[in-house]
Amino acid sequence: MIRARFEDFVARRGGWMAAGAGLALPLAFAPFDLYPLAMLCVAVLFLAWEGAAPRTAAWRGFLFGSGAFLTGTYWIYISVRIIAGVPLYVALPLLLGLVAIMGLYFALLGYASARWLQCAPALRWLLALPAAWVLIEWLRGWVLSGFPWLSLGYSQVDSWLGGIAPVLGVYGVTWAVAASAGSLVALLKSSTPVRAGALSLLAVLWLAAGALGAVRWTQPVGEPLRASLLQGSIAQKIKWEPEQLAPTLELYRAMTEAHWDSDLIIWPEAAVPALAHHVDAYLRNLHAEAQRRGAAILLGIPVYEPETQQYRNSVLVMGETLQIYSKRHLVPFGEYFPVPPFARNWMRRHDLPYTDQTPGAPDPDPYLAAGEKLALTICYEDAYGAEQLSYLPEATLLVNVSNDAWFGDSIAPHQHLQIARMRALEAGRYQLRATNTGVSAIIGPDGRVVQASPQFTTDVLTSNVQPYKGRTPYMAVGNWAVIIMALVALAIGKWGHAWCRHAAFRWTRKSGMSPFSPAPSEK
Repeated sequence: MIRARFEDFVARRGGWMAAGAGLALPLAFAPFDLYPLAMLCVAVLFLAWEGAAPRTAAWRGFLFGSGAFLTGTYWIYISVRIIAGVPLYVALPLLLGLVAIMGLYFALLGYASARWLQCAPALRWLLALPAAWVLIEWLRGWVLSGFPWLSLGYSQVDSWLGGIAPVLGVYGVTWAVAASAGSLVALLKSSTPVRAGALSLLAVLWLAAGALGAVRWTQPVGEPLRASLLQGSIAQKIKWEPEQLAPTLELYRAMTEAHWDSDLIIWPEAAVPALAHHVDAYLRNLHAEAQRRGAAILLGIPVYEPETQQYRNSVLVMGETLQIYSKRHLVPFGEYFPVPPFARNWMRRHDLPYTDQTPGAPDPDPYLAAGEKLALTICYEDAYGAEQLSYLPEATLLVNVSNDAWFGDSIAPHQHLQIARMRALEAGRYQLRATNTGVSAIIGPDGRVVQASPQFTTDVLTSNVQPYKGRTPYMAVGNWAVIIMALVALAIGKWGHAWCRHAAFRWTRKSGMSPFSPAPSEK
């Protein structure tokens, strides 16, 4: 029998299925953008979990998660080993350690699905497992500083499901992806009534998301302003060489002078490779010229505070006044080192970075520049959507400065751009993204790229940008709405099973077949 053979194949090859699905999952994200693969890969994992013992399900979940992060974040090795020059015996364990930790989240999900979510198949595939997936993604987005990369929702920024983002954020889109995957499993394995329900859920999810995507939650406010995004394209390996400082300062000065007709000029993260007090005269002259021209400059530069002996990754907002934004969400093992003193001493002896930077204030107000209120983020801070809500709805524009030169010619800059697009979609506002080597981009309030600079070229991206006002539903509720919904869905999946058994019993008495039994085998 075909079904029996298929179930036997899954039982014997479930681990390989899970590993293969995990390795393929990053293809759903940028730059490949094969977004249907997100549903298919998750559906394969759900199938691999069917009938598995808790330990087996945990192992298959680990294979899926570690495979996904091995192929999806291999660029960490490029950053640490090739760009930063960290020894192989440090760089490789850092990458594999992160991969293993991410795999453990999916191992936990697999164990829980086999141990506690053995409810009726319809509830399990369509409700409980998608809800549990959302909770796991949310947990790994903040536990131990969090690493929300490869959240399923980001893969759908160009699909109809992206229309859910302004309402429930990226985790709401993740839920729709996981529910779609569960529906595919139900269509494959369930009886006719459950198949009909799964097909209906798919249709409702996708059509409703498409309809939401046509809604404009925010409105233009005021006149468009002219913005210029500077991309210096200075290789990371030479950027901090002492002899490179003068050419870098001259390059950005010349690029700025050619665009004094812009209202807002944005330099990338750490565009100036020197501490602010070391180039004080340069900065003062630049600020004075910006004031004379009636322009505002956002300039990425590290700042040292002698009185506190603290280093900060900052952006100087040079407008009518000088404001300073400092990065709040620092990169572990990049900008701070959560290690004991003996490990820090070992790092110092081996000429490895060991000095912690200091984070900025946790919930800053928007920054005023060019007559607009700006929501500022530095580098991968824009991967934490809820942390930007303190700016909204007052902010009329989103601005992210980054330096993705750390990741070379890999998939990381494209994944990062996709994340920035999701932030614009959630907020219903333009996102201005200036990077050192690309991808610099102007992103519309619908999440679509309006203009982008080619990578690894010196370029200035200039366009008229419309400020927006208003509040998307996601701004009002943040991630809590989808988290509460997921918890309720889990409760229904867990304790609703008794009700479903009672309903199934009544159905069986009337029709002679349980609605939750597998479909008849094909011969």
